[in-house]
Order: sequence, then C-alpha cells, then structure tokens
Amino acid sequence: MKNIQRATLDKYNNSKYELIENGIYLNKDDQNYFIALTYELEKNEDSQYPLEDILDKFYLHVSDFINEDSFHNSKNVTVELGGDLEDLQNATNSLIGKRAYNSEYQAEDGKLYVKLIIE
Repeated sequence: MKNIQRATLDKYNNSKYELIENGIYLNKDDQNYFIALTYELEKNEDSQYPLEDILDKFYLHVSDFINEDSFHNSKNVTVELGGDLEDLQNATNSLIGKRAYNSEYQAEDGKLYVKLIIE
C-alpha cells in the first residue's frame, strides 16, 4: 500500500466526536479513539495484506470499511481504524506519507517468513 493519508469522514462532524489531534477522534459516547486512513493498493496486493499486519503491529482494529461495496474492486481504499490513543498516534506517525508492504525473507532456520516493511 502506498500514499497513506488521513481521511476526513462526514460522521466526525457532530457532537458525538471530538478531534484530539492529527485526524484522531474520540467517540465521546463510548470513549473509543478512531482515525480514517486512505491508501492505494499496489500491484499484486489485496485488501487484506499488508493491512492485517499493520493492525497487528500497532494493536489496532478496523472499525469501518468506507465505501465497502467497492472495497474489493478498487485500488483506492478508505478504512476507519480504532484503538488506544497511543497506538493510533504511533501508527499515524509511522504510516502517513509512507509505503507499507510485505516482504518474504529466509530465516536462519531455512524457513520463509513474511515481514512488514514501512518506508
């Protein structure tokens, strides 16, 4: 995935949400934090990876797929991620404006593993 950017969702424009910083919102009803990100899938990427590895690395979850009807048919994806404030801050600081992808490597034990690369 590349061209990772913050996205602004219309649903954040009401009194239920409070902007905390840099596109991170607090849902005041349930005290959960969210951010919407948009990115472009690269050739041979699907909607699951490397997103799944990013979720694992930063302890986040997908709380909403925006434009879900076109999610599996489009190279441009927008998702809302939820998690702890500190985890969302770490993710945005690490991802915005970057490229993230999976790379295979052979470990000393001779097995192939997949590693998340952010550059």
